[in-house]
Amino acid sequence: MKRPLQYLVLLVGVVLFATTGRAETPPNIILILCDNLGYGDVGCYGSKLHRTPHVDRLAREGLRFTDFYVSSGVCTPSRASLMTGCYPRRVGLHRPDNPGLVLQPVSHMGLHPDEVTIAEVLKSAGYATSLIGKWHLGDQPTLLPTRQGFDEYLGIPYSDDMTPREGKPWPPLPLVQGEKVLESGVDRDFLTQRYTEAAVDFITRHQEQPFFLFLSHAMPGSTRTPYARPEFQGRSKNGKWGDSVEEIDWSTGQLLDCLHSLQLEQRTLVLWMSDNGAPRRDPPQGTNAPLKGWGYDVSEGAMRVPCIARWPGHVPADETSGQVCTSMDLYPTFAALAGAKVPDQPPRDGRNITAVLQGKTQEELRERPVYYYFGEQLQAVRLGDWKLYLPLQERVQNARGTTQTFAGALYNLRTDVAEEENVLDEHPDVVIQITKHADAARGDLGDWNRPGRGQREAAFIEQPVPLLP
Repeated sequence: MKRPLQYLVLLVGVVLFATTGRAETPPNIILILCDNLGYGDVGCYGSKLHRTPHVDRLAREGLRFTDFYVSSGVCTPSRASLMTGCYPRRVGLHRPDNPGLVLQPVSHMGLHPDEVTIAEVLKSAGYATSLIGKWHLGDQPTLLPTRQGFDEYLGIPYSDDMTPREGKPWPPLPLVQGEKVLESGVDRDFLTQRYTEAAVDFITRHQEQPFFLFLSHAMPGSTRTPYARPEFQGRSKNGKWGDSVEEIDWSTGQLLDCLHSLQLEQRTLVLWMSDNGAPRRDPPQGTNAPLKGWGYDVSEGAMRVPCIARWPGHVPADETSGQVCTSMDLYPTFAALAGAKVPDQPPRDGRNITAVLQGKTQEELRERPVYYYFGEQLQAVRLGDWKLYLPLQERVQNARGTTQTFAGALYNLRTDVAEEENVLDEHPDVVIQITKHADAARGDLGDWNRPGRGQREAAFIEQPVPLLP
């Protein structure tokens, strides 16, 4: 039972957070990112196949977003936005230098060292920083997380589910600690367990100072065959995909238990999300229900993701927010909560959504367009309740650059979340309004075969080499 002084301290913190958007002391921040986990893959978002009691508990004790977006339906550009608060085109990571839509092993490209990441911003405010898990923003030593603001790194530098170039096999999947390869050909079945143990260790070692922990899972969908350790294999109702999801839920519970045992719950913001929607598999594994579509394109199923925020005493419990927010908003929001200064230049696309975390409505978000890029091409825009799939003479369909003519479509996502009723011809005024925003984005961020004035370059390594022990 809390003593009266503890109640007073908590009350002061709540009042300060509600009035200024800042807590009495900077909160610890834990960002848990799943890989390719679908909108409907956990219980609090409607799953009947996967048992996710710990994630569901997060939702009961926190704020569940219904309209939270990532900036891309694939991993590398989505993760670039998390780190920089920018659309992928702005930081040059909308398309890799290799075939496909994401960076492959031994890539020339990566996140430019000049980009100031959220880890660097929080580090400047006195935070201990750690990335545990998948990076996928450059696998060369000068591009690893330790060069981008993370004090510690343990994880894999890229996915391993891609087709090798020119029939040549990839080097064995490395497990990297800091900038050294611990293991070559890591056992994927035990990745979630090892990441979780490392995360608990980091929290325990840094419990006396503010910390930023980015737990970036490789599961359930970074590989064509999801992995889980033997204790979870065959336990779910949905095969290996479900086993992997349920082990991620176990991992979440381990972190929550750690925070509780160290009495850090009221000092820690936990934000849990996915990097993009579940991709199509045959047979299907994950689900984005009730959204339309699959990962890797610009459908709602690809870019609207589950997202939950919990911070007892600061974020309201058991509430839902329908505000349209994005992963790019986490950068300025985390910085504001930490009392850290965000560099004035270069420009960023995210907004501070502290008020949304407080359970309030931020009116300006209603008028903010959200852009859906497929690689280089702008293909859709959301504004308020409306989503316009842009009419295009040459709409890019895949990584090979295949195109076809597309007449466009308009949906009211508030009343038609599954995008079943195209009302393009009924609302020409809405089409005109959204098209103006699309034209502005093309000028700033660029479009297919057209650079934007606000773009920056990704890093480029002339002679990349495999990461080996």
